[in-house]
Amino acid sequence: MAENQAVLNQGEENEMEIYGYKSERWRKVLCFLGYIFSLGLFKLFCYWKPELDVWCHCVPCNLADADTVLLRSTGEIKDYMKNLVIKVNLDRTAKPGNPVISDESSIVHKSIMEPESKVRYIQVQKIRYAWIPSESKFIKIGVLEENLSCLDIHSKYGFGLTKEEQKVRQQICGLNTITVKIIPVWKLLSKEVESEEVQSQSLVPGDVIVLGGNKLYLPCDAILISGGCTVNEAMLTGESTPVTKTPLPNVNNCIPWMVQCGEDYKKHVLYCGTEIIQTKRSSNELVKAVVLQTGFNTAKGDLVRAILYNKPMNVKLHREAIRFLIVLVASAIFGVTYTAAVHVKNGASVHDIVLMSLLMLTAGVNKTIPASLTLCLLYGQTRLKKKNIFCISPQRINVAGQLNLVCFDKTGTLTEDVLDLYGVLPVEKSCFQDMILFTSSTNLPWSPLLQAMTSCHSIITLDGKLQGDPLDLKMFNGTGWELEDYNLDVKKDGPLNNCTMVKPGPGAAKVPVEGILILHQFPFSSSLQRMSVVAQVIGESNLKVFMKGAPEMIVRFCKPETVESDLIFLGLLILENRLKPETNLVLQELTDANIRTVMVTGDNLQTAVTVGKKSGMIPSTSNIIMLEACEPEKNVPASVTWKTLPASEENINFIMAKKTHIDTDKAWVNNPTTLGNYHFAMNGKSYQVLTQHFPYLLPKILLNGTIFARMTPKQKSSLIEELQKLDYFVGMCGDGANDCGALNKAHAGISLSELEASVASPFTSKIPNIECVPLLIKEGRNSLITSFSIFKFLTTFQFIGIVCIFFLFWKQTLLGNYQYLMHDLAINITVTLTTSLNFPASKLAPYRPPGQLLSPPLLLSIFMHLTFTVIVQSTAFFLLQQQPWFNEADVFSACLPWNYSSANVTVREHRYAENFFTTTMFPITGFHEIVVEVVFAKGRPFRQPLYTNYLLSIMIIIQITAYLFVMFADIETLYTTMEMWFIENRKLWLWIKIMFSYKSKSLYRKLQRKLQKDPEWPPEDRTDYAIQCVSVEDPQNCTAPNNEKDSEETMQQAKKRMEFV
Repeated sequence: MAENQAVLNQGEENEMEIYGYKSERWRKVLCFLGYIFSLGLFKLFCYWKPELDVWCHCVPCNLADADTVLLRSTGEIKDYMKNLVIKVNLDRTAKPGNPVISDESSIVHKSIMEPESKVRYIQVQKIRYAWIPSESKFIKIGVLEENLSCLDIHSKYGFGLTKEEQKVRQQICGLNTITVKIIPVWKLLSKEVESEEVQSQSLVPGDVIVLGGNKLYLPCDAILISGGCTVNEAMLTGESTPVTKTPLPNVNNCIPWMVQCGEDYKKHVLYCGTEIIQTKRSSNELVKAVVLQTGFNTAKGDLVRAILYNKPMNVKLHREAIRFLIVLVASAIFGVTYTAAVHVKNGASVHDIVLMSLLMLTAGVNKTIPASLTLCLLYGQTRLKKKNIFCISPQRINVAGQLNLVCFDKTGTLTEDVLDLYGVLPVEKSCFQDMILFTSSTNLPWSPLLQAMTSCHSIITLDGKLQGDPLDLKMFNGTGWELEDYNLDVKKDGPLNNCTMVKPGPGAAKVPVEGILILHQFPFSSSLQRMSVVAQVIGESNLKVFMKGAPEMIVRFCKPETVESDLIFLGLLILENRLKPETNLVLQELTDANIRTVMVTGDNLQTAVTVGKKSGMIPSTSNIIMLEACEPEKNVPASVTWKTLPASEENINFIMAKKTHIDTDKAWVNNPTTLGNYHFAMNGKSYQVLTQHFPYLLPKILLNGTIFARMTPKQKSSLIEELQKLDYFVGMCGDGANDCGALNKAHAGISLSELEASVASPFTSKIPNIECVPLLIKEGRNSLITSFSIFKFLTTFQFIGIVCIFFLFWKQTLLGNYQYLMHDLAINITVTLTTSLNFPASKLAPYRPPGQLLSPPLLLSIFMHLTFTVIVQSTAFFLLQQQPWFNEADVFSACLPWNYSSANVTVREHRYAENFFTTTMFPITGFHEIVVEVVFAKGRPFRQPLYTNYLLSIMIIIQITAYLFVMFADIETLYTTMEMWFIENRKLWLWIKIMFSYKSKSLYRKLQRKLQKDPEWPPEDRTDYAIQCVSVEDPQNCTAPNNEKDSEETMQQAKKRMEFV
């Protein structure tokens, strides 16, 4: 009997716990009634919390009897998902007892419940998991079993499936579709007929497809079982270099095929979405492949699911955000309690209590926080796109702002993609000869070395052009030979059918042969660090094997006991790989920003160290400690050798280096920290030994490890994980297939590719150099600091509103609808839409932005603003009540607008929000929100200043103008519409006029000001007589009366009065 719980995808990245439940009718009825009585609120909670929905509707039961399952992720963030168990009745024509699935050990066969011919499955994140009764667990379907051996794949699936088996598998596994239906028609092999054409959506695991022609896109993942293919895997790796695929060997053993092939199993797999550039038949066999995975189980499906079901990378920040939201909800609940208590105390009706409590609840939790943070990432993603950096995981943009360590691949990333052929160093009779430099006129003589250079490669001809690895192209083009397909009129199963021939070109030296046939290739393997070919010189009967690869790997095979026996060392091919012009400047910029740089490459250690020194990754004044670790042998434990290279030494000399051995059972005696400024350099083999036998040394070495050479893809991924364990925020930048695992493991992986999206990494850059790294970090810091700014503003905005409502509810009043609308539209929505428009700073600051949402500076900032809010609003609230014209018993009679009679008061009295309290609190809260908006719009050092955000700056000016207009515009219609009460502001205007020395230009005002300055006005104790003037304009032409004694004095006074007037 099955248990109630199990583990889904155990040991994988998307591991989940699964619990079985069975629904009950009476629980469903009660929940339905709960939905009705709660007005849908309970339904909303069940939608938000799937575990609550399951607990309310179902009871626990065994997984075998469950009709509903509850899934919980096992990561740091516990996410719940609810899924229904789906039952499928199979349509089968076979008689009961006869298995419809030929392979009785397959998962598809085990999932069929007899005799009912039913299958139970669940679908989680687009992937189907079938219930296996014999094992009492759900297992992923839609893929071939991993425990199949190479022999099983060839014998059980090499000839296709019967039509009934195809139909049953399709019912169980589903259609081979990924969101959008795939159009191409493929040729399918069947046991009952030789071949038939079907829609690609009908493919199921185990089908055999025939690959013919060129320029095809794979609709599924498949294992190549015969023939050869050259594919473009840019969608997977971001690297457009053609990749040669070879058929799965037909080995007669029971070892699972992936274990048998090791890390090179991928060279036998054709991935969904990749382009088949060329197919090549082997003897008389068609190019065939067995369908491995379909639908969302494929590599392309992984890309789509990575976009649809993105996991939060910064788990700590996500957790803090949830805690912060819980605090906000708690404050809202406190506000609801306060609201209910105040209204009950004042004898409000039940309707008003419920309505006001819900209003407080909505005001307590800012609804725009999720939308604002999402919009921030959207703006950041758009800005990156304009810089040719594309992102399929927007959440990682903020994480990129926290990077403090970046790993770089070497070839194609730090150095040029194209290798320059410098020369060759031939070997004859176990002795090096003089170096042959390659120039435009250089022609190599006929020799085994020339034969190896012309034949040992994976170059193909496509549309008349040579395509292949850049190193192979440089080597082959340097010989002056040509490549073409060779078709000889021989029997169909002959070894020379459909092979490749190389022959001398017009500019090549004359040779005594027609050419060389390349009969078979063993493509380059990053794990083996070598490739080889089987070739035959035309006109000769014997076959030759040529191998090229890393020098240390080739040396191992120059022994008679190896498979490639009696190899003769022919020479060294010398290639020059120049640094990209941008490399030094970018590395210096990262160093100035205190961002550590590390090189992780598959190249030789000496070459990597040289590049590290030339690029500035290792300063010229630093010591280099070469680290070599050895596996334990017999009675000798594992050891580590430290080889110190002084900073002044230009060439790496391993012979003169001082050696110090350390065993696993001894302490680290010679501590390199005494050297001061130092850098560790090691190869992949030494790194592997350290992880297995020196785990206590590994963290110490990683603190200063700078060069990691000869690293396999698996070791690169492991290194990223080990660095992350030290709490580094790790970035990875690479351009090749070998970097895919590391790019995905890193917090922010950047693939240098011509494509806009690939499975290789969350970020893809069309910029063909590492300039994209500081650009991404700058944008990440900009988005991160903007997210914090938005979070702080919206939280403070919420608290300002809560405090305002607290005071207003105390007096049984509330802000008007239009007042709330103005707060939300003019400020809240404006900030949401425009704050994220700031561009990142032009220079990387030497420190990172805060990565904690609950950090003391952030909390202190919010607390200080909250304190300021309480002080300002309480001051205004109590000062209002101390005004001489304020009457709390009848606030409407205290002061009325102009030309407004008291008869109108009774009409407006019933408007709940129209009073002096709301009229006072509305502009105060509005201006405080504008102040917070400006304060939290932080600029340097991570963003451009506020004034560069033109739209936000204009909106702030409009906001201030709008609130000032509402405050000072004595417009009755405006106050009525805004549900505000007119407050006399004559004294305020007079104070403003006095402050700005404003004077009226009216004639009577001017006369008043002159009279106030005239000391003789008004006249006292005297008599004035009329005077006669010719004109008012000419007061000098006047005469006084004859009987006036003091005529002269009178005339002077009269003239003065006339001038005054």
